[in-house]
Formats: sequence, structure tokens, C-alpha cells
Amino acid sequence: MSVAGTYECVTKTPMGDQKSDVTIVVDGDTFTGSNVGAMGSMDLENGKVDGNKLTWSMKMTVPMPMTLEGEATVDGDVLTGSVKAGAFGTFPMNGTRKG
Repeated sequence: MSVAGTYECVTKTPMGDQKSDVTIVVDGDTFTGSNVGAMGSMDLENGKVDGNKLTWSMKMTVPMPMTLEGEATVDGDVLTGSVKAGAFGTFPMNGTRKG
């Protein structure tokens, strides 16, 4: 099963649970997409697909400019991973494929 799709995700951060829709558009062994939530929208950049493992980066602007690094594994319709926010640490991210 492809890792492509839209996932309803929750990232556990110091500012509380951040809910977002993560959309993954696969092109061979790379992908693009977006992470859209209450804090705005971020493009998924430098996306790499290795089997069911994903890695990417995204540029956050709110509440402060920072590049976030994401990694996740997709197992069926479940996405499990983390987002690294520089010196602030790494936060768990979990999601379920929509539709």
C-alpha cells in the first residue's frame, strides 16, 4: 500500500496538542505535501520515501521561524513518527489516514 494520502495527525508539543492534516504526494522515492493546522500551513520539503519510512523538513513561521525535521513510518492507515524542533527537542506525531 502506498504511503500517499492525507493523515489526520496530532503532534504533542510544549504548546499542547497540535492537530493538523498532513498530505503526502509521492513521486518515486521522493514526496511533497503540506501540513495544515490551526497555526497555518507548512510545505513538506526534501521529502524522501524509503519503503514505508518518510523523512522531510518544513519551515515554521509561527510562533517563530524555525526549520522542523520530520520522520514517520506508515503502517497501513496509521502514521507514527516525530518532529524535531531544533533546541526545543523532538515531539511525537501520530496520525490516521482519512477516507
